Amino acid sequence: MKNIYVGLIGFGTIGTGVARLLQQNGHLIEKRLGARIVLKKIADIDTTTPRPVTVEKGILIRDANKILEDPEISVVIELIGGYEPARSFVLKAMRNKKHVITANKALLATYGNEIFRVAEEEGVDIGFEASVGGTIPIIKTIKESLVGNRIRSVFGIMNGTTNYILSKMTDEGKSFKTVLKEAQALGFAEADPTFDIEGIDTAHKLTILLSLSYGKKVNLEDIYREGITEISQMDIEYAKELGYRIKLLAIAIQREDRIEARIHPTMIPFGHLLASVNGNFNAFHVIGDASDSVFLYGQGSGMMPTASAVISDLVDISRDMLKKISRRVPPRSIQERAIENIQLMPMEDISTGYYFRFSAVDRPGVLSKVSGILGQHNISIAAVIQKGRTADSAGAVPVVMTTHRSMERDVQAALREIDRLDVVRRKTVRIRVEDESLQ
Repeated sequence: MKNIYVGLIGFGTIGTGVARLLQQNGHLIEKRLGARIVLKKIADIDTTTPRPVTVEKGILIRDANKILEDPEISVVIELIGGYEPARSFVLKAMRNKKHVITANKALLATYGNEIFRVAEEEGVDIGFEASVGGTIPIIKTIKESLVGNRIRSVFGIMNGTTNYILSKMTDEGKSFKTVLKEAQALGFAEADPTFDIEGIDTAHKLTILLSLSYGKKVNLEDIYREGITEISQMDIEYAKELGYRIKLLAIAIQREDRIEARIHPTMIPFGHLLASVNGNFNAFHVIGDASDSVFLYGQGSGMMPTASAVISDLVDISRDMLKKISRRVPPRSIQERAIENIQLMPMEDISTGYYFRFSAVDRPGVLSKVSGILGQHNISIAAVIQKGRTADSAGAVPVVMTTHRSMERDVQAALREIDRLDVVRRKTVRIRVEDESLQ
């Protein structure tokens, strides 16, 4: 039986999971593949710390170049994360005619255009299913299952940490700071959670999906992004009263020859499947012109779920190697020579529904002032909630409004004017609302 030799760079959580899965299910994989996958070398700067999986003596080494320069190793798995030396390792592997598998979404979002170009030049494959959605096969779904579709939209909960925090805040009434500390204690959030709670991790993933869905080059910095740090318990309670749950949503929508791409806290109707995705789970709602709605749900991170996605890529590449072919499926779903620059819509041009919470002095005529300014900016009010008359420390009471679909530029202009009123004591809270676009 043929052996396929693999080198693994990075023996942390995911790398350990890959080694464990190859040991645990090696015979099953062998039956399905018709060949034996041999993990020949593992490179990591730490060769002494015990892992929850044991490997034979001599397999674990410090020098990654011994993998990159080994002529017997035909597939390199990069799981060290970050930009460097990951980028250099990936490019060197490709230039040495080795196929590459990575879970490194930050690397692909930032240097993907270079990496995919080199893969094309060298005639090698690159697998990156684990970079978005962990064990959820969202990349394979878009690249292969929906290849005959124009992708109308992608809505996704792509970060388990933020979803865990918002779920706990919604279901248990806890504050953001309290739940964040709990998530850190459980290992769901990093000691420095910035990448998660500010939407940066989600932006990396959306960049990759935009490229796959629309066959375009994407600049990460062009994607509009807001995090969840300003979401309060008060707004979560008002959302529930209005029939919504708040999620950090990644949104991509095709608008003729332009694409909306944005990440921000979003109110989603209770009845939509995305609203029921809680804890540290991820989910994707993709709408194709032929397929209509496709919904994928599962673990978006973790040792074994992510390792499962890595092994999926490894088996796909190995099957092609056994047939003596490569690049059967273009890595970005479209031929590299057809890749173009994407044209993203400026945020000011998008339209959606909005939730506003004003902190206003309880005085006659205040509501009419606020609604008058909204009307002057073409913003139509859908609902108003005002509860109680007890003022806060600034002498204000909350007034909540939701709107019909409105233009972002109109909303920004209206809120600037409203927040200058002497009867408004704090900056207005604004959360976008998605309803019919999700259908």
